[in-house]
Amino acid sequence: MVHNAYDSFQLLKDCPARIDAVESYGSKLFAGCYDGSLRIYSPPESSASDPSELHQETYVLETTVSGFSKKPIVAMEVLASRELLLSLSESIAFHRLPNLETVAVITKAKGANAYSWDDRRGYLCFSRQKRVCVYKHDGGGGFVEVRDYGVPDTVKSISWTGENICLGIKKEYVILNTANGTLSEVFPSGRVAPPLVTSLPSGELILGKENIGVFVDQNGKLLQTERLCWSEAPTAIVIQNPYAIALLPRRVEIRLLRSPYPLIQTIVLQNIRRLVKSNNAVIVGLDNSVHVLFPVSIGAQIVQLTASGNFEEALALCKLLPSEESSLRAAKESSIHTRFAHYLFENGSYEEAMEHFLASQVDITHVLSMYPSIILPQTTIIPQPEKMDISGDEAYLSRGSSGISDDMESSSPRYFLESEDNEALESKKMSHNTLMALIKYLQKRRPAIIEKATSEGTEEVISDAVGKTYGAYDSSKSKKSSKGRGTIPLNSGAREMAAILDTALLQALLHTGQSGAAIELLKGVNYCDVKICEEILMKSKSYPALLELFKSNLMHHEALKLLNQLSEESKSNQSQTEATQIFSPELIIEYLKPLCRTDPMLVLEYSMLVLDSCPTQTIDLFLSGNISADLVNSYLKQHAPSMQGRYLELMMAMNETAVSGNLQNEMVQIYLSEVLDLYAAKSAQQQWDEKDHPPERKKLLSALESISGYSPQPLLKRLPRDALYEERAVILGKMNQHELALSIYVHKLHAPDLALAYCDRIYESVTYLPSGKPSSNIYLTVLQIYLNPKKSAKDFAKRIVALGSFESSDTTKMMDSVLSSKVKGGRSKKIVAIEGAEDTRFGLSSSTDSGRSDVDAEEPMEEGDSTVMISEVLDLLSQRWERINGAQALKLLPRETKLQNLLPFLAPLLRNSSEAHRNYSVIKSLRQSENLQVKEELYKHRKGVAQVTSDSMCSLCNKKIGTSVFAVYPNGKTLVHFVCFRDSQGMKAVSKTSHGRRR
Repeated sequence: MVHNAYDSFQLLKDCPARIDAVESYGSKLFAGCYDGSLRIYSPPESSASDPSELHQETYVLETTVSGFSKKPIVAMEVLASRELLLSLSESIAFHRLPNLETVAVITKAKGANAYSWDDRRGYLCFSRQKRVCVYKHDGGGGFVEVRDYGVPDTVKSISWTGENICLGIKKEYVILNTANGTLSEVFPSGRVAPPLVTSLPSGELILGKENIGVFVDQNGKLLQTERLCWSEAPTAIVIQNPYAIALLPRRVEIRLLRSPYPLIQTIVLQNIRRLVKSNNAVIVGLDNSVHVLFPVSIGAQIVQLTASGNFEEALALCKLLPSEESSLRAAKESSIHTRFAHYLFENGSYEEAMEHFLASQVDITHVLSMYPSIILPQTTIIPQPEKMDISGDEAYLSRGSSGISDDMESSSPRYFLESEDNEALESKKMSHNTLMALIKYLQKRRPAIIEKATSEGTEEVISDAVGKTYGAYDSSKSKKSSKGRGTIPLNSGAREMAAILDTALLQALLHTGQSGAAIELLKGVNYCDVKICEEILMKSKSYPALLELFKSNLMHHEALKLLNQLSEESKSNQSQTEATQIFSPELIIEYLKPLCRTDPMLVLEYSMLVLDSCPTQTIDLFLSGNISADLVNSYLKQHAPSMQGRYLELMMAMNETAVSGNLQNEMVQIYLSEVLDLYAAKSAQQQWDEKDHPPERKKLLSALESISGYSPQPLLKRLPRDALYEERAVILGKMNQHELALSIYVHKLHAPDLALAYCDRIYESVTYLPSGKPSSNIYLTVLQIYLNPKKSAKDFAKRIVALGSFESSDTTKMMDSVLSSKVKGGRSKKIVAIEGAEDTRFGLSSSTDSGRSDVDAEEPMEEGDSTVMISEVLDLLSQRWERINGAQALKLLPRETKLQNLLPFLAPLLRNSSEAHRNYSVIKSLRQSENLQVKEELYKHRKGVAQVTSDSMCSLCNKKIGTSVFAVYPNGKTLVHFVCFRDSQGMKAVSKTSHGRRR
């Protein structure tokens, strides 16, 4: 026996006749005797108990109805909803309660051995021999036969199942369909025990097979694999939730109607004949006495079960507590779950224990107190002690009736076991299985706690914002983090609980080796205590998790310092472990990427740590992070000037138009500084060669030519006087000082090929300008330089001074340097100076077309001392004859120039001119021919004839043309009055105007 579910009480004894049937009506007891009499018993008159239910006191005989039935009464049932008493004897009779007037006797039920009443519909079915009859109560005092069915054998047990009837016949169970009379087999019945059909309150059935009860639905389909097993085959079963009470030969057996259907109580009685369910008890009829099984209160049963350690049964009974006592039920369930959890935990069922802790809704600090090695943050939460409350059941518990003594209560087991060996207990509580169970428990509790903590933080942020808006913000109030991380604000219960949970969960994950899960925990919203977790993670060398901890709490400085430290240790430690190998400078860059938008100064500060080891990745970080280019450039200039140029190069490569003019100036200045440093170093060693182009010079020249946004004037002032002529020429070209640039190419660099390439670039740039047109004047400029070196040298010196590139004291040296330059070419001639050459001017702000010189007018040549570079002139004319104005070029040439030398220039020029002339002549002839054809077609159209007769009608007004002025449409056939035509044209014009206004 597990506990006392029922208290047995002998209600009456020493009945003079054998009792064959019993039933209760309110507080009265009906006893149907073997002699056909009906004896009615009731409580003593002095009793002041409830008249609607049986009382736990000895009953006395109230009256005897002799001759109630001619034969022994087999069964009785009170139909409370209709105030009728149904009795089965030689037939089935109905009597009105409480006076027992006969209402109806179903004579066809003579010889019936079993019946079943459907109170909801008022239907009665009974079996007689091999027939099953169905009657319906008409609502008054009569019964109407509905139908009669034939069955294969004598019915031993019968019960309604919905609108059908379940029959237990001799060898099997069948379902009788009352609509069509068909029988459906369920399964065979037992060989020894007779079939027994018991209806459950849910409408399902229990079918007996020997000592086993099988659960089926209303259609006879098996419901579950579990079976209700009795110690012997029962002869009757009654259901009183949550128990099934069975009548066995020498005892009454009570089992819980919940798998695995354990035995709850056994009540031994002799000569039991009947087992009947009453409204508040179970009546057991013996030969000459009646015992009543009064249920022990649910609360008292819960106390018994909890005290004896049967927690599952106690929890099942908690659900039966009245709904009006929901708070008491919740408290009891929580207490039982908690005690059951402690019991399971101490016996090694850790996961099941945590499930019950979860169901109990006990504070997580209570569970974590079982894990002393897990460090928890200091909080303002005062954990409530666990209450094993059984005193609340005193209202339900009668110790005399339930058999519970003080010794049973005092002997209830303690589940907070204290081991003498604390170390062994600690080891047990920190084992892998216990920690895994704790992890699952915390993970299930976590979503609700985190959600509450987050909403609490949101409410505080809104409250603070509203307080500031109305000027009611308390300055003494501590600032609270909207995320609830870091230092936990005071009076923040939800966030304190979240901090306890997350801190414990992180430790449990680390102790079980789940570092990946720990990292995932820290990546999301978490409330881990930073100080405790940092210490634990550092001690366990769980650096990836520690980094996530810093990151989730916005402790970027600490995270980046740690990354840098680990990276340095990885470099210095030659025998690296796997843990240190993963930390590389690239991780710092990856960490900084998300911070580019929120904290660019932090990104710049810590990017300097990896700039030397990962220059490309670091600069890519600046570029991809959308950090202000001016800010990055300024920071690099101050802290890493060697990387400034590399950064600007990549910026230019990505999008030159997005780079400001200041940054372009900065980059060119950096390139120039590198070249000047190289020049100074080689000049000191007397190894400088103007024709040499090391990578620094190539880079500078490329930048000067390709970049358009820099300011050339400051660059020009930095150039040395006697070196870097090519760079000077490019800069002068950017200033549109083409003549000066060409003078450098010709006189200083002695590179006619570079001068020609320069002219080609200028010519093509002017040619493809949207508003420009091809100009050959740049070639005439270089011709002028070739033909009059002395004048170009004077102009060069003057303009260099005007541009501020040199001091005026250097002018003479510059002029001498230019005039003393060796001139390439074998042939030289004395030429006259070009009159008016001094009037040629080139302004600083001239346009790209400023390469045009004032050589459009014919300029006479004066005799001078300079040497004419005639070979370069002839080469230029022969190579670019199609781009040079021939007439102007011939005017510039010396008179002594032989035509034979000009043949490579004049021959293709004249040939091209002649071909153009011929082409224009052909085009002119074609245009003339086309003009004649058009005139001819016009004459044909003018020859058209329109015939007007006296019958000709106007197509517009449908009147005769007569002698009026008329008009003819282009088809030559449609005639209209001229006045009609004019009016129609005017109407069209007005229509178009009005339509345009509407639009």
